[in-house]
Amino acid sequence: MAEEKLLVLKNIRDPGYAGDLAAYRKTGGYTALKKVLQAMKPEEVVEAVKASGLRGRGGAGFSCGMKWGFMPPPGDKPHYLVCNADESEPGTFKDHLLMVGDPHMFVEGMIIGCFAMHSRHSYIYIRGESMYAIRRVQAAIDELYRNHLLGKNILGSGYDLDLTVHPGAGAYICGEETAMLDSLEGKRGLPRFKPPFPAQSGFDACPTTVNNVETLANVPFIINEGTEAFAALGTPNNTGTQAVCISGHLERPGVYEVEMGHNLESLIYEYAGGIRGGKLLKAVVPGGASADVLRADEIDIPYDFDSLTNAGTMRGSAAVMVFDEDTDMVEVAERTIRFFNHESCGQCTPCREGTFWIKNMIRQFLDDAGDEALMQRVDRAAGNIIGTTICAFGDAVGGPMQAFVRKFPEEFRKHFAS
Repeated sequence: MAEEKLLVLKNIRDPGYAGDLAAYRKTGGYTALKKVLQAMKPEEVVEAVKASGLRGRGGAGFSCGMKWGFMPPPGDKPHYLVCNADESEPGTFKDHLLMVGDPHMFVEGMIIGCFAMHSRHSYIYIRGESMYAIRRVQAAIDELYRNHLLGKNILGSGYDLDLTVHPGAGAYICGEETAMLDSLEGKRGLPRFKPPFPAQSGFDACPTTVNNVETLANVPFIINEGTEAFAALGTPNNTGTQAVCISGHLERPGVYEVEMGHNLESLIYEYAGGIRGGKLLKAVVPGGASADVLRADEIDIPYDFDSLTNAGTMRGSAAVMVFDEDTDMVEVAERTIRFFNHESCGQCTPCREGTFWIKNMIRQFLDDAGDEALMQRVDRAAGNIIGTTICAFGDAVGGPMQAFVRKFPEEFRKHFAS
């Protein structure tokens, strides 16, 4: 197997690593926090993260430092950093691995982020089904309070911070940051209109920044090793490493850490061992269920935000799902739209109704009752959802459905009425 470039998974790859505070400190844990609290100003931390080029690893790939920089100066309202650890995108499981295997790494990054944005109380939002992850993260936080790394006067710096773990209710839509904030407030998780953006009016109508687990786990490395060391990894505008989830018809599915821009085909064949049983590759969904599918002849591309966008799809949550030659892509499309129809929050009519009708139309193909006109209706209905919803859920539905029909038309034609 090809050698990984380990940064956020370096401790997890050690089979003897316990993941508690003592083990993390032996690897240099919390030296970055000490450096920040003793020798840096909040604005210097923001500039360091911005200069590193770190982009959010949750899906959108927005500049983390720029996001932090949007937060206003301290004022009458409290500031919040919320870690969105919901991780509900099908095929994604890297953040869960980080929370279970090395919770202190991302928590250290979160404390640094809270200091940089003048937050005194912040939240970690974890989906309620992930009870083991909740217990691991809560145990890590409890250790920090006992060792005076959370609470009052952290490391004698005068900085106070409380962190609270909040179990979510298990809604896919709460992967969207404003829906997650509504859920955190005790409401039904529904996406909000923007503007105002969370940096102006987020949790409890206060300035808020939302980051995911892997994004925050990169921060201690940036502080300890310097912005240039992080920026030297990956490709221009796509710096650092990435934890990639690879699942499906593979010899070695799992989570692999590589530099940004690593070749997608290499990820599948050199790291994940290629297609199970020596079969041929048919399709790859490169960024979770909401990313447009790629054919086997389209995967010789760099795996990063910009390259995948230029290829007509997206990196998303770095969930690569691989399908072999025996896969019926109509079945994949039906399972995908069934999931999206179930998880639509129902707030926007195009999404609520469109997912329902597309599900019913694709079901007709599986009943061998399709035709050319029905294929065109699926494509048209999917296109009518794109760009017409409050959040990006509509695009996450419409794009993949159009891609299935346009890239695998013969798969649908196999299900035409005889």
